Amino acid sequence: MSHLFLIRHGQSEWNLQKRFTGWADVDLTAAGKLEACKAGELIKDLKIEISFYYSSYQIRALNTLKLILNTIRIKEDNIIKAWQLNERHYGELTGLKKDEMKKILGEEKIFKFRRSWDFPPGPLSRSNPYHPVNIKRYNDIPRDKIPDTESLKDTYNRVVKYFSENIKKNLDKNVLVVAHGNSIRALCKYLFDLDNQNILKLEIPTGNPLLITFDKNKNVKDAKYLDVSRAKDLIKF
Repeated sequence: MSHLFLIRHGQSEWNLQKRFTGWADVDLTAAGKLEACKAGELIKDLKIEISFYYSSYQIRALNTLKLILNTIRIKEDNIIKAWQLNERHYGELTGLKKDEMKKILGEEKIFKFRRSWDFPPGPLSRSNPYHPVNIKRYNDIPRDKIPDTESLKDTYNRVVKYFSENIKKNLDKNVLVVAHGNSIRALCKYLFDLDNQNILKLEIPTGNPLLITFDKNKNVKDAKYLDVSRAKDLIKF
């Protein structure tokens, strides 16, 4: 039996401001840092030895993982960073406030942008300062791999490919992944075999570890959120 912890980063500055964030590189709020520390305490209480630690490239995920590791007294040296675990790119919506865009485009269209399977927003101009090609943190990512916009399907394809090729082989041991709302939704779709309709309903809370238990054949045996008070009861498998 082995375990996989999936954790969405703690509350970010743009979560608080209700902006479309995507690949924009914004840090945690004070509340987000507390969520990360609480996640670390919940993991520490389980006394499960974790062998692999993965994070996206983005600072809100990296800092969440560093706070978790500090809480469970593990050095940061072993963090494996993967841009493929980054949040979904929100294209031309990046940086815009969700409530304002609902007034301009209508709630139905914004919901479709946020939750649909294969409906991406328009592309973000590569001259925009929020475009990943203009963010130093992403300088070592091949330019032809950096998107201008993404649907959830696009996100799913890159996240699941990375998971299948790099993380799945390590599931004979215990693994911790800190990523984002949509990259974790993509992994949940894959691991729980969710259809394109159920994935629309799936919400991932910030800073609440989702503990997935696997049997000896690496099949999902059980899944639960460690912070029961903030659990989302939408996991179906």
